Amino acid sequence: MLTYPEIDPVIFSIGFLKIRWYGLMYLIGFVVAILLAKARTKKSWSPIKYSDVDDLIFYCMLGVILGGRLGYVIFYGWQQLTSDPLYVFRIMEGGMSFHGGLLGVIVALWLYGRKINKDMITMMDFVVPIVPLGLGFGRIGNFINGELWGKPTDVAWSFKFNGISLHATQLYEAFLEGLVLFLILWFFTEKERPKMHSSAVFLIGYGIFRFFIEFYRVPDAHLNYLAFGWVTMGQILTAPMIIIGIMMFILAKNKEKVSRG
Repeated sequence: MLTYPEIDPVIFSIGFLKIRWYGLMYLIGFVVAILLAKARTKKSWSPIKYSDVDDLIFYCMLGVILGGRLGYVIFYGWQQLTSDPLYVFRIMEGGMSFHGGLLGVIVALWLYGRKINKDMITMMDFVVPIVPLGLGFGRIGNFINGELWGKPTDVAWSFKFNGISLHATQLYEAFLEGLVLFLILWFFTEKERPKMHSSAVFLIGYGIFRFFIEFYRVPDAHLNYLAFGWVTMGQILTAPMIIIGIMMFILAKNKEKVSRG
């Protein structure tokens, strides 16, 4: 058993302004995304130029923040919203949804793609390899905040939190959805792939990892399990990703066969 380090979520304060680790993790994620995207523009098949990266990441950043917050409020925090309409603006208190952020980024890529005359799928294929590390940093932020813990356990790598030994599912997600998925996608996209392949691999990979980890996570107390005594909101939102990803992969394979004659 490991002891939770009890890190103060606030790095430092300047008057009413509080700089939090959670926000810093998002900032690090965006900086890393910029560096990775600029490195990937060196590929001959890159749909964007080196000079386009800053604008692209800015669009994606807005998609992540707006979509992530609205998604959390809609999927997980609607009860708080009904009692406090200003809850949607309290983003620094935490509360971001990956699935909402994903939808926000898809919209952002569609808008930016229109600007540079590229379709959304092409933009998605370019962006998906740089996304996972940002997800990993976000989960580390959850760990520092002491939130999204897993179920009680006696495994050797558990963390003692508030006197209870728990699965550190934030770190499980940081490892699988962050580092492992990044390595899979980065090496998969080292050479040009048929359209939709990369996006499909991302959806399938993230979906499988998240669906699996949800078995160890404790569901939000105000939602609890939604079906059969084990199905969580995270699994309900993630299952369609796996299905859509498989359909996209098959469709891309079929188009590749047709193009080859």
